[in-house]
Order: sequence, then C-alpha cells, then structure tokens
Amino acid sequence: MREAMLYEKQDDRRVRCNLCAHRCVIAEGHKGKCSVRKNVDGVLYSLTYDRVTSMAVDPIEKKPLFHVRPGSESFSLATVGCNFSCTFCQNHDLSQWAKEQGSDALPGRAVSPAQLVSMAQQEGCASIAFTYSEPTIFFELAYDTAQLAVKQDIATIFVTNGFMTPEALDTIAPCLTAANVDLKSFNDKWYRSVAGGRLQPVLDTIAGMKERGIFVEVTTLVIPGENDSNEELRSIAEFLASVDPLIPWHISAFRPMYHMQDKPSTSMAAIDRAYAIGEAAGLKYIYPGNIFGDPRESTRCHSCGHTVLRRQGYRITDISLKGAACSACGASVPLVL
Repeated sequence: MREAMLYEKQDDRRVRCNLCAHRCVIAEGHKGKCSVRKNVDGVLYSLTYDRVTSMAVDPIEKKPLFHVRPGSESFSLATVGCNFSCTFCQNHDLSQWAKEQGSDALPGRAVSPAQLVSMAQQEGCASIAFTYSEPTIFFELAYDTAQLAVKQDIATIFVTNGFMTPEALDTIAPCLTAANVDLKSFNDKWYRSVAGGRLQPVLDTIAGMKERGIFVEVTTLVIPGENDSNEELRSIAEFLASVDPLIPWHISAFRPMYHMQDKPSTSMAAIDRAYAIGEAAGLKYIYPGNIFGDPRESTRCHSCGHTVLRRQGYRITDISLKGAACSACGASVPLVL
C-alpha cells in the first residue's frame, strides 16, 4: 500500500478523498466507492499502487486517439478498480473486481513507475496510456509514471470516465499530454442509475482539460434505447462544439455486454444519424467507432476537406501533412505529433 494523494483527515479518524467527484467520506477501516482506497487508522491508502494487472502494446488509435502521435504504439496499463459501476462495461473483470471480490489483496504484478517507463522505451512506444479500467483511481501510480515519462519525451494518456475533481486535474495536468474522455450520456438521471456517477463533473473535466492544455478527444458509446435519441446526441454534440468544435468525437457502436445483454447492437443507421447530428452542431472531426472499413475513420482537414491521415482500421496508410498543417491548404490541423 501507499499513502494516497489528495485527501484530508477529519474527526473520528474519518478521511475525505478528494480524488474523484464522489468525494467519499470514509470511516476508519472502510473503503471508498472505488473499493481500492482504504482508510487505515485515519490514513487513506491506495491499494493499487504496485498492482498492475494488465500491460499491452496497442496502436494509439485503439484508445481511441486519432490526433495524438498518430500511427504510433502506446504502452497501455491498468490496475483493477473503478469509481463507476456501468452495467455495460466491456472491461468489468478489471473495473469491478475489487467491488465484487471485496478483498484488500488485489491481483497484479509489482511494477514500479521507472520499470513501466523502461518497458515502454524497450517496446518503442511513443506514449504510455493509463486505460482499460479507470486511471483516476490508480492516480498515484499514473502520476509517478507520467512524471518520469514526459522527461523521456513519452506522451502520457488517460482513457477516462472524466469523473475527477479539479484538484486531481490540476495535479496531473503538467504531466498529462492527452485524454480520451467517455461522455456516456447527457442525462444526469441516466448517469446516476446506469453508471453510478453524475454528468456535471464529466462536463467540467472535458472543459477543464482544454483549459489546462491537455489534448482532448471524446467517445460516446451509442446504446440503442439508452442514449441514442436525437435530442440527447444533439446535446452532447452541441456541448462539445461549445468547448471547441475541433474536439474529435468518436461515436462508437455498442455490443451487448456484462449486465446489459438485453439491448441490440448499434445499427449503422444510428451511427450515421449521430454523425449527421455532430456535423450539424459544428463539430469538425467525427469518427465512427467499432466499425472497421468506414472511410470516415480517416482524418480530413476541417478547412478544405483534404485527407491528411488515411486510416485502415488502426493503421495509418497515408500521410498528407506539412508538420501539423494540411498539405493542400496550409490550415493547422489539431494534432499532437
């Protein structure tokens, strides 16, 4: 265990965790909603600091991040745990393990931040992605690793539900290159009942990341009958456009998963409808997700429409850029190279 960051001690050996927007007040001997942060004798500890359960080398486009070091590989890692309880989670074996098992003895391999950076270098990765579960709840490991990584010109990435506090964002911002934030819905009641969170902190995180210079891409999993109404998709797209119309929006197709087996897979018509709604809202970079072979997965200049990054699945097959500018018209394309 390691003493947690971002908490405050209270009376009766209670502590308040200020890492995520739940801001759990935790009695002595108990854990927060994530089940991986525990109050021991009035001190909050992270149970995940050296318990890495998943490591892999992925194309960065798989995160999905299409505008951050495109065509490169990302060293991806996770621990168990999550501050959400999404009924459709595709990585529930990781995210919900601690809640379902209730044990302090978490699975995983003891790997230090320095070792993680070294592994990323050995694999020739241009970035380290904290992903698969929720990086906010293994914040200490992510923070220490990110601080070392950026000194080696390795980009750092959160793939996150965005349910973090401004304090956490302020702390990680100097060493966080980019993030893909899941904006799961634009309905607070839905967030509470289906995901176990709230909407507003996620919106604040997206805007807050932009303000702090973190490159942001956003993913919405389009679930039939849950978040796929025209009104809701329009609200999501208009919010993103109000923050920055150049924010890349990934609209991904749902597949039945975990406790949400009663919903059908997302139709191509629904993806097309969401795409059109995003365009009407003024978003310039929209990508269908989980649908390979769609020509819209390539990146086109928002100014002239020229294809600057041609993709086939997760591979870049052609680049038409001069630095970070469109080779056809010279417009600056929002990229981290």
